Amino acid sequence: MPNYETVFIARQDISATQVEGLVENFEKVITDAGGSVPKKESWGLKTLSYKIKKNRKGHYMLLNIAAEAEAVHEMERQMRINEDILRYITIRMDELEEGPSAMMRSRDRDDRPRRDRDDRPRHGGDRGPKPDAAPAADAAPAAEAAPAVEDAPKAEDAPKADETKSEGDEA
Repeated sequence: MPNYETVFIARQDISATQVEGLVENFEKVITDAGGSVPKKESWGLKTLSYKIKKNRKGHYMLLNIAAEAEAVHEMERQMRINEDILRYITIRMDELEEGPSAMMRSRDRDDRPRRDRDDRPRHGGDRGPKPDAAPAADAAPAAEAAPAVEDAPKAEDAPKADETKSEGDEA
């Protein structure tokens, strides 16, 4: 019997119990056709990347299904008719995944303890010396480290207005 994985998104304004009711209806369609639903996971209410039918959030559900193609087609037909279902996708799998899905594993990883803000290094960490630290002993003073700059011509080196010769003064 072929294996399928179905994920659907239900509207944000229905309750979690109503979402479970939708899952029970879809499960009944599958079992009536001789299939089974070994795993059901609720991923919870999540924000959508973009609005779908004026909804910004949706209830995500995962169903692992072992059934014939006709049963899956009937379930998808009912999903299309139902106004509470925003989107769905069904993928045929070689074998069903055991244990929690990737979404549930990532949620478990987020539950690990976090470091308190007081444990962070002060003054920017290793970015530079602390404000109260003394300068390093081998650092050269700024005057010695700066290269010599050529002085610009001084005003006293420039000719004065009364020293310049005019054309009539040549004789």
